[in-house]
Amino acid sequence: MAFGGFEQNKNTHPVAEINMVPLIDVMLVLLIIFMITAPLMTHTIKIDLPKTGGAPQSEQPDAISLSISVEQTLFWNNTPILRKELQQRLQQISKQTPQPEVHVRADQAVPYRLIAETLSDAAEAGVTRIGFVSEQDKGK
Repeated sequence: MAFGGFEQNKNTHPVAEINMVPLIDVMLVLLIIFMITAPLMTHTIKIDLPKTGGAPQSEQPDAISLSISVEQTLFWNNTPILRKELQQRLQQISKQTPQPEVHVRADQAVPYRLIAETLSDAAEAGVTRIGFVSEQDKGK
């Protein structure tokens, strides 16, 4: 036994080891229980899912790249554009169905005022799908 025997000998001292046999017995009993119950847990349920009758969704239009350079020049798909032309084009794309996404790219040195004015023009035109594009910091 781990704690000594029934002997009355004074020279014996307690053994400081953990008796592993009961732990192994418990582990084996749990293993057998799990082996028996695991196949019972993998039952399937038969359900009738509804059938769809709709047509597949049409393709989304290409995204529009709206860039603002350090010189505060606006670019529509890499073509320089004036603010009045931008407002007209934003009016045109707001009427399209489905509406294309506008991806805004701005140099980090561009004043926020110009970005806010551009977003305001888009909101006034009725453009609802606007996203910002940024680059990952290469230093990290």
